[in-house]
Amino acid sequence: MKIPELEGLIRRRILVNYRVDPQVVQKLIPALFEPKVHNGFAVAGICLIRLEQVRPKAMPAFMGLASENAAHRVAVTWSDDDGAHEGVYIPRRDSNSCINQLLGGRVFPGEHNQATFVVTDDGDSVALDAHATDKSMSICVRGKHADCLPQESIFKDMDEASNFFKFGSLGYSATAHKNHLDGLTLETKNWKVLPFAVESVSSTYFSDEHFPPGSFEFDCALIMRDIEHSWKSAPELSTAACGNCDSAQPL
Repeated sequence: MKIPELEGLIRRRILVNYRVDPQVVQKLIPALFEPKVHNGFAVAGICLIRLEQVRPKAMPAFMGLASENAAHRVAVTWSDDDGAHEGVYIPRRDSNSCINQLLGGRVFPGEHNQATFVVTDDGDSVALDAHATDKSMSICVRGKHADCLPQESIFKDMDEASNFFKFGSLGYSATAHKNHLDGLTLETKNWKVLPFAVESVSSTYFSDEHFPPGSFEFDCALIMRDIEHSWKSAPELSTAACGNCDSAQPL
């Protein structure tokens, strides 16, 4: 699926991250991927992103669209004839944008579920609640800007965390057809992440329903603000050869 390059502004992007048993993660992702492991753990999480001014390149910013979005994701690696790659596998996308819901997976990559978002953001503290219209997904996050990562994080400092997530800009999303994954690349004009102290977090995806008890634990969260960016299509990936392709479905 090929789209014109889109550009816009990331007004706010929170990356909520969990450290997970790699063997558990392997069972939840298509077989063509392997978990990207850091200090013995796979890394999965939620990207909570407010986009503004999103429009085809060269169109005036005031004509762009705004939306609140959530993507559950897993850091992965894979290899093909072109060599080794890394990015994220996205089993589920949710959005409050009717455009994203109607056109995602049809006109541009990434199928989106319909959801409502209630967000309070004063520039320091953020309270976010997201609920799928069909009640299949619920997210609640409360937190604020911080000076450092939690001591128990698998990342020793912000430089290490920043480098890990910087190279996860290529995302492959599950599709209802099961035979392929939609590809989309995020390019930022300036990459800057800051620590975000989470006071409380819950997600119906990161629960004992999908992960065995003790196989996952909250690790850290990061925040980005006011980042100019662009979206570009990436080649679809076939899941025809996957041994566990049923996992490549929205959860």
